[in-house]
Amino acid sequence: MTSNARPSVAMPPQWSFPDAETRDLPNGLRLVTYDVPGQYVISVRLGLPVPINAEPRDLEGVATIMARTMDEGTLHHSAEEFARLLERKGISYGAGISEAGLTLDLDVVKGNLAPALDLLRQILTEPAFPDNEVARQVRTRLAEIDQERSIPGHRAALEFVSTFFAADERGSRPTGGSRDTVSRVTREDVVAFHEAHVTAAGTTVAVAGDLAGLDIHALFDEALGGWRRGADRPSSLSREATLAPDRGRLVIVDRPGSVQTEVVVGAPGPDRSVDGGWAPYPVIGFVLGGSPNARIDAVLREEKGYTYGIRSSFRPRRTGGLFLTSGSVRADSTAESVRLLVEILESGRDGFSDKEVRSGVDFISKTAPGRYATADAVADEAINMALDGRTTEFTTANLRDLEQVDQARADDAFRRFAAAAGVAGDEAPSGAGWTIVLVGDADAHRAAIEGLGLGEVTVVTD
Repeated sequence: MTSNARPSVAMPPQWSFPDAETRDLPNGLRLVTYDVPGQYVISVRLGLPVPINAEPRDLEGVATIMARTMDEGTLHHSAEEFARLLERKGISYGAGISEAGLTLDLDVVKGNLAPALDLLRQILTEPAFPDNEVARQVRTRLAEIDQERSIPGHRAALEFVSTFFAADERGSRPTGGSRDTVSRVTREDVVAFHEAHVTAAGTTVAVAGDLAGLDIHALFDEALGGWRRGADRPSSLSREATLAPDRGRLVIVDRPGSVQTEVVVGAPGPDRSVDGGWAPYPVIGFVLGGSPNARIDAVLREEKGYTYGIRSSFRPRRTGGLFLTSGSVRADSTAESVRLLVEILESGRDGFSDKEVRSGVDFISKTAPGRYATADAVADEAINMALDGRTTEFTTANLRDLEQVDQARADDAFRRFAAAAGVAGDEAPSGAGWTIVLVGDADAHRAAIEGLGLGEVTVVTD
């Protein structure tokens, strides 16, 4: 009887993000293209640096209403006609606003790219904003506000930002506006916001897919070369957000009778320009709570059975950022879960094992080819980087740097984060500096939560 030798497993080859070709149009639009052979659905993404704090304070939500109505009819087509044109050409379209800016997404089969770009031109430059469509989107948004406050995860997020950020900081309020501000939005407000902010200057458009045989520059020159330039606009995200002076406390949003408690724990985090490099921070997030095998789930899910899963991650902004941990736990385990969660998050000050760090590095680096295997993922990453003031050269450089992250570097990165955020320091008591929000039964849990000594406890009722 003979046996065959087991084949050896070779290390995967080093991977790089697809190369980009960049061209600036005379009107200030930057065109970034990625030729991805075999991807015959072309993905077009636009990123306009129009952050939500560009909205008038009393009309917050107007940018969301504008984004949702830009394709609801143009100068030459009614809303119904325009919807049929998109459908007839097989075009998927969407738009949204975030703290970073306005984004537009368009996906279309390669053969229909030219007519798709003409429809995109109409959306950007000729939206009609019919009264009835604006009013419909206002009603929809008002209904969403009620729904968001009823869903524990959304409610926890709303309370977290209002606790974490200073009251005059735009980030402390809902991205889509409040009931009071959204109810004021009219067609005239939407038209004025579009006129002031939806212009070509500073906008990046990323195109990814199989571009063979396409004169991509000529297509975009014809479609968007005549788009009004507008004023130059540096990103307002170049400044760091103002945090609430009393952010280091615990808030319970009272939901009598809740069988689960929603938990959010957060602290200030770094941006991608942090000293020592960004690469260690996704690894730390992965080790603490970025996977089912992370420290948090190993205790709260596998050992205790308190949760289906809780996740942690660093979320960078252009300047500064957040470290967030969120999930839900059984109601009868609320106080114990919060205690364990804070202990696990603060365990980073005692260091990480080489095995933990290596698992994080391997997962993030070796799954990158799969994460960016499609044209839409390539275009999305390009726009995310553009709104952060970067190019996808950073994506490749960060992957290279990630390969150099070891135990010592991860330990040092966590200590620097903890010191800057005022959490998990050698002299700080347990729980110091964390913003903790719970959505659950306050009467059932408040006494036990106060007994943890994690800071001032406030109860909020809706």
